[in-house]
Amino acid sequence: MTLATILSRTQQGMDAPLVRVEVDEGSGLPSFSIVGLPETAVKESRDRVRAALANCGFEMPPGRITVNLAPADLPKEGGRFDLPIAIGILVASGQLPPESFDRTELYGELSLSGALHPIRGVLPTALQARRCGHTLVLPLANAPEAALAGGERVLGAGHLMEVCRHALGVSPLPRARPPQLAAEAPRQVDLAEVKSQPHAKRALEIAAAGQHSLLLIGPPGCGKSMLARRLPGILPPLTNDEALETAAIRSLTTRGFRAEEWSTRPFRSPHHTASAVALVGGGSLPRPGEISLAHNGVLFLDELPEFDRRVLEVLREPLESGHIVVSRAARQSEFPARFQLVAAMNPCPCGHLGDPSATCRCPPERVDGYRSRISGPLLDRIDLHVDVPRVITGDIVRASRAESSASVAARVIAARSRQLQRQGKANAQLEPSELELGRLVDPRAIELLERAMDKLRLSARAYHRVLRVALTIADLAACARVGSEHVAEAVTLRQLDRRSGPGAGAAISC
Repeated sequence: MTLATILSRTQQGMDAPLVRVEVDEGSGLPSFSIVGLPETAVKESRDRVRAALANCGFEMPPGRITVNLAPADLPKEGGRFDLPIAIGILVASGQLPPESFDRTELYGELSLSGALHPIRGVLPTALQARRCGHTLVLPLANAPEAALAGGERVLGAGHLMEVCRHALGVSPLPRARPPQLAAEAPRQVDLAEVKSQPHAKRALEIAAAGQHSLLLIGPPGCGKSMLARRLPGILPPLTNDEALETAAIRSLTTRGFRAEEWSTRPFRSPHHTASAVALVGGGSLPRPGEISLAHNGVLFLDELPEFDRRVLEVLREPLESGHIVVSRAARQSEFPARFQLVAAMNPCPCGHLGDPSATCRCPPERVDGYRSRISGPLLDRIDLHVDVPRVITGDIVRASRAESSASVAARVIAARSRQLQRQGKANAQLEPSELELGRLVDPRAIELLERAMDKLRLSARAYHRVLRVALTIADLAACARVGSEHVAEAVTLRQLDRRSGPGAGAAISC
């Protein structure tokens, strides 16, 4: 046999398209060429494969060897094609039987001795292979991770010779077992450690219950970062599908998937000097950015106005759509980005505006310039804007132990369960057409919201976001319909809207 075809896959964002590794042994002067849009690391497979075969005692065919990675217009990168190329050469030259790898996908980077090194992005690949009903042969270090997607069809190998002995029927490869996963997420920092700040804690609970975005505004040292870091501890636990999707994204990074993080919701906190590519993902070979790494978790942006405005603007689309598309000249990759945004900022450049215990010397135009670094359209997409005042030292000393994260999480889980039973998703993900005002909202509550829209000049987007927040407040109170008191509280949780409208700060009467 002079032609062999081995199955494998390349990585393209969260997708893993099938690649047919076609190996042809022909007559002519000795040569070894790889075609099919290979990147540099794939072209270098020639030398790794040649040395590995020689060191394992196999004969390199003396003629012309052509390796085609089909489809030819799909870019291929990384060392994952070393093993399928080596096996393809052995099958094409008659040193291994061809039927051994029917409906089998092979992956692995070869060392010069023939040992198999792990590759990146195994979990998305394994998920695609499971849908096709294929068996996977992988390096031992990758096999437990791939077994999360389908352990019965995942085989682990540590060396090229082990794969060859499996093909010859001498020593079958063992089936991989999934790693030992933590049944529960590790202990998070506790909300009880935050003294005072009842208004901000209430907003944090509402944000957790409805998956709403949140902006905390207050002077330095008032507890904004403490509150944000305690949000994952009151969120509902990850479902198995969410954990698998989160693990698949982590698998694409250089850090890779870790079994101890299986039940942990992501918490990402990029520095304010981060670039737009770092936030949304990209590069010549697109990788997930911070917003995708925060998928099913929390993205915390501290010192929000200090971020470059162009960087912040890239958040607008994924906040609405829940995914991000990274387009490059040669390829386009899509990554999920259903994250919960929590941001923090000072009220002014010095941070002491409205603080009775300190003097603010920022002129009004400087305060306006500081706040204008956050565009109106982005601010409109944040559901809750909450003031976090400075905590008085005496209140910290006299404060009794506050409510724990566990007790708050119980209410959050109950409220989220009501949402899933009613509409199958969190309130923050509801489309305007799904709110069904007549069924979910009391007419008097709608009248109150209309008055608030006129007085505060709320946009149509803000109108629907207030309704979603009010629906979450009603869910926390176990109310079947949204009442006036729920809308009134939702309006007070948009502080920046209240300051921007005519008669700023004026109360909206029920």
